[in-house]
Amino acid sequence: MTTIRVAHSDELPGLVQYPNDAERNAATGTYLTDLLTKGCTRPQWCLVAEDDGRLVGNVVLWTMPGHEMPTDVVLLEAPWDDPDLTVGLALLTEAATLARTLGATELGHVVDSPVQASQFQRHPERRAELLRRAGFTVARDGRRFRWLAGGVLLPQDTRLRFRSLAELGHEPFVHLLETLLVETADARLTENVRRHGPRRAAELLFEESAEFDHEPQWWEIGYDADGTPAAISLPAYSPAFPVIGFVGVTPAHRGKGYSSSVVARGTAILAEDGATEIRGDCDVENIAMFKGFQRAGYDNFANRMEFTRPL
Repeated sequence: MTTIRVAHSDELPGLVQYPNDAERNAATGTYLTDLLTKGCTRPQWCLVAEDDGRLVGNVVLWTMPGHEMPTDVVLLEAPWDDPDLTVGLALLTEAATLARTLGATELGHVVDSPVQASQFQRHPERRAELLRRAGFTVARDGRRFRWLAGGVLLPQDTRLRFRSLAELGHEPFVHLLETLLVETADARLTENVRRHGPRRAAELLFEESAEFDHEPQWWEIGYDADGTPAAISLPAYSPAFPVIGFVGVTPAHRGKGYSSSVVARGTAILAEDGATEIRGDCDVENIAMFKGFQRAGYDNFANRMEFTRPL
């Protein structure tokens, strides 16, 4: 009989260990240690499935550091050869129940491919099937990009005059985000506009972006030569690595190559701060942003399916 319970202290950070997969076991253990240290999870948020004294699955709830309410699940493992995915469904059911008691109203999860550290999400098709059967739907089909020190660093676009959050305050940023979101190719942001309206969706995006570590002078609006706001750049540090947190070009100024300009702007700021690896994401349908990352010297190193479910 399989039991779902909180992991014992001696089962952390390893959780489920796979034979003959030392690289995966070490990487996921290091990842969970980091999450616990940074406050992205708690020992009581680490659930395991036990069958006859052996761990056969696990799932961990995740949040931004300093928050008490989980927003996502990570380190999801289950017997993937089980045609009914019974253990995986039980783990996600228990995780949802726990998250709900902590105040969460929805949960997210991402599946990256190809398989890589730190979660080593093998069997992506089975994972996607499990998520769908557990009530998750695809929120965004994304592409992940990475810049490494020593790579291309585009010169700054002299057509744009940048002014920072420290100078302008937050209102021009929220207003510009609202303008961007009315015509966005990003499925997740489009859904937020549908649910909340453009203004509130912009406020939420600004608030969520502000959760990442950043300096006010890093966040900038780029103004075109005609004096109108053309682009926005919000570089920051996530709990895991430096990121091009959000970039966008207003509808009136698209088609001018500004997408690569704002990626380059954020890259230069983070590189000057000492970042040696910077990551960014965009929706596969956002062709302009996809090309913008590529022109700015970023490698599309992975795909990311983002899932979400209401609680």
